[in-house]
Amino acid sequence: MNILVCVKQVPDTTEIRIDPEKNTLIRDGVPSILNPFDGYALEAAARLKDKDPETRIVVVSMGPPQAEKALRACLAAAADRAYLVSGRAFGGSDTLATSYILASAIRTLEEREGPFDAVFCGKQAIDGDTAQVGPEIAEQLGRPQVTCALEAFAEGGGLRVHKEVEEGVEVIDVAAPCLVTFTKPAWNLRYPTIRRKLAADKAEIPVLGEDAFPAIDRTRIGLAGSPTQVKRTFVPPQKTGGVTIREEQAADAAKKLLALLDGRGVLAGGGESHGS
Repeated sequence: MNILVCVKQVPDTTEIRIDPEKNTLIRDGVPSILNPFDGYALEAAARLKDKDPETRIVVVSMGPPQAEKALRACLAAAADRAYLVSGRAFGGSDTLATSYILASAIRTLEEREGPFDAVFCGKQAIDGDTAQVGPEIAEQLGRPQVTCALEAFAEGGGLRVHKEVEEGVEVIDVAAPCLVTFTKPAWNLRYPTIRRKLAADKAEIPVLGEDAFPAIDRTRIGLAGSPTQVKRTFVPPQKTGGVTIREEQAADAAKKLLALLDGRGVLAGGGESHGS
């Protein structure tokens, strides 16, 4: 099986600060990490490779030159090859433009690496939280997709995906080629071995610039091709007041909450006494 994993380097959200005057993210001095959800997608691919050593894993990221660090982390953990999509013309792309660029990159990589049976993505990036790029790539490529996956298994000519839903887990069979986005499963991305880490530090990571996609429509990339534009970001004012209920037993807390809501007329027939 040939698997492509789309990854992104993001700011470490534990270190994020907001400029109180501009209401924008302060990125200077903030360390960058591999987007955790993309790590889950990579681990899902690695688990498929554990069962079938012939599986090849290629990772691709779109971003500035420093995104190479995230790609090397992927190589150290499980990936076989890595590519960086980077160029000035791509700067300022929103999710729609980004998905178009990545879809173009995937088509180009298939000419080099062979057809991909599956494209794996994280459910969302923790810096934007839109959860749009993965599904949009699937639409750009015209491939079936499954979102919010926990794990994937090779099944026949495609994948059997365990998808997280409100009621529990839904099992879906999807034919290849396909795209799957992953949410957090019961495990994290595996730690790299020393040998893999040393090899990743020395690995060549080809950069796909603007000239790598001669047929790309430049009206659909960058700021010009981005219908979504962020006007400002801000921190919602902290709410005050409210009621805190502290009880050792959940049943006691529930009774106290019920009495509080009933007394304030929130429940139907408020003010009336209800039996337990």
